[in-house]
Amino acid sequence: MADVHPEHAQLQADRIYLGWQYILLHPDPGPPPKRPSPAEEQPAAEPDPAEIELLRRERLQEDMLNRPVRLFRLFMLVLSVLILAAAVAGYLAWEFALVGLAAAGGVAGICSYALVQGDRAVKYRVLEQQAKDERRRQERDKELFRAQEEHARRYREWQESKERHDRQLTWYAVAVPDEIDRIDVAGGTLPGWSALITLLGATRLYSGGHLTVLDLSEGAIAKDLIELARKGGDDPLVWVLPVDLPRLDLGATLKPEAFADVLAHVVSVSEEHRTTRDLSFDNAILERVLEVLGENATISQVTAALRALAQVGDPRDDMRSGLITATQLERIGTLFGRGVSDRVVIERAWALESQLRKLETLGTEAVRLPPARLRVVSMDRQAGVFGNRVLGTYVATALTHILRQSPASDRPWYHTIIVAGADKLRGDVLDRLMDACETSRTGLVLTYRSLTPTVRERLGRGHASVAFMRLGNAEDARVASEHVGTEHRLELAQLTETISDSLPGLDGGYTSTISQLADAREDRDESHADLAGDITESTEWGRTADKISEKERVLQRSREFLVEPHQLQQLPTTSVIVTDATAQGRRVRLADANPAILTFPKTTLGELEEVREAVLAFDPEDEEGDEEPPPNLGPPPPRLDWRKGR
Repeated sequence: MADVHPEHAQLQADRIYLGWQYILLHPDPGPPPKRPSPAEEQPAAEPDPAEIELLRRERLQEDMLNRPVRLFRLFMLVLSVLILAAAVAGYLAWEFALVGLAAAGGVAGICSYALVQGDRAVKYRVLEQQAKDERRRQERDKELFRAQEEHARRYREWQESKERHDRQLTWYAVAVPDEIDRIDVAGGTLPGWSALITLLGATRLYSGGHLTVLDLSEGAIAKDLIELARKGGDDPLVWVLPVDLPRLDLGATLKPEAFADVLAHVVSVSEEHRTTRDLSFDNAILERVLEVLGENATISQVTAALRALAQVGDPRDDMRSGLITATQLERIGTLFGRGVSDRVVIERAWALESQLRKLETLGTEAVRLPPARLRVVSMDRQAGVFGNRVLGTYVATALTHILRQSPASDRPWYHTIIVAGADKLRGDVLDRLMDACETSRTGLVLTYRSLTPTVRERLGRGHASVAFMRLGNAEDARVASEHVGTEHRLELAQLTETISDSLPGLDGGYTSTISQLADAREDRDESHADLAGDITESTEWGRTADKISEKERVLQRSREFLVEPHQLQQLPTTSVIVTDATAQGRRVRLADANPAILTFPKTTLGELEEVREAVLAFDPEDEEGDEEPPPNLGPPPPRLDWRKGR
């Protein structure tokens, strides 16, 4: 039998864990069966009052029937005495007296015999009734004995069922295979995203992979994941934009053609109506400008050239700053012709410069970065909304080009990219990122706050798994319920609702690590390598779950619900409805993304189907022994080491 014990299960690199599913394979058998007792089972242990009354009435009836016989016998006895007295006195001849005595005595004897027979009949009926009562008592004793034997059998069955119920696993892993190219997460709150990203990121890092998080939510949702990685011995790299923009070297090695494409998409972030033709026009302008500036041109040089092309300001100021040279300025003036087309170019150059100037400090103070398995790029919530969209688009587009130039990985999902708040990116930017991740076999997780038309067109497209979290908007909830199917009945654990209600909201923000690279590395306890323990100590999820872990025994209750819009609007914070396609058909599961569930003693990293098959494969009836032998637990489990796979 396969070993599914939680202490012996290990994370598998070919699975992407999204949470845990609460299922009770063995239902609660309830209270033990009540033991039968003579007082309860046999209230008629004493003689029946009705039978006693019947016996008394029979005796009374017998006495009434025998009364004339007794009186007649008494008369005969008196007559015999009188005849004898008359014979003795000489008034009656002895011949006649003897005949009279014989006649009267005979009649009296007959009456006496009748009375004796009547008494015997009454005694017989009494004895018969007593024998009947004894037979009933013996029958009651037999019934009680059989009831006690049945109770003993039922109690043994209840004890076995209770033991199976108490010993069974309750939380089963919900994972998708690494053949899945992408995971689309629709809906959810910031704490819910934090739980999902912490769980997904921790399991990928433990499996030996690398993780890049692009946080466009401005909610610091990867904060717990960063603390967890540090607790495990890693040194994550965290960029907080735009503060760390000068130290961000992303895209510095791109060729001019790719760099021009990235900048063209950055400009289009504020122009949703821009078509592919318009992007090509912007790309052509930027390519020609980069040809003049040469390779390794900075954003500040590009904006200086665009100002010269758009005839904005005095180009001599940029020349004195060393951004462009006189030769470059002369070539820029002759890049395009005169007339109407010249005015069009001037207008677009002005628009390009006004957008790209937000990136002028990019890479101006680039530092040499140590290798890190966790990299987080986030947007500062204090910055402007539009500026953050520009920065997010630049990072996503630059990542896309880097992936396009990288060879395909031998191991799917070895490098995983998580984009939180992907609905803030244009549809074409998402399409290019999806294609680049698919060809390079890079795992991609996209979280969308709302189901906009752009998101609906791409939700689940290709070989992707779709997950739904709480959808507050009624229209979004309706679309999600139609996607999943309202006929599905899912089971929600009360523990999920309890923990979700007790969690505080996210507070604070990221702390940049790029600006602290010159500081001495913190001394960490490298002996800490227990993933479950690190989750309990370093995440808010673990600390909250630890407080109510004692209540888990009494919170073994759940409720079922149908996938309907109003239910999706009331999902707990960490609940995730995961849908994916398998060889057996479409699969719909409800998971809890709370990473602290991994620390529960009845949680397994095996999936429900595997555990059910393992349990069914073992048939205790085939064993000759009376007791079910314990499953093979295998060798002692290794420690959950973050550094495994490095």
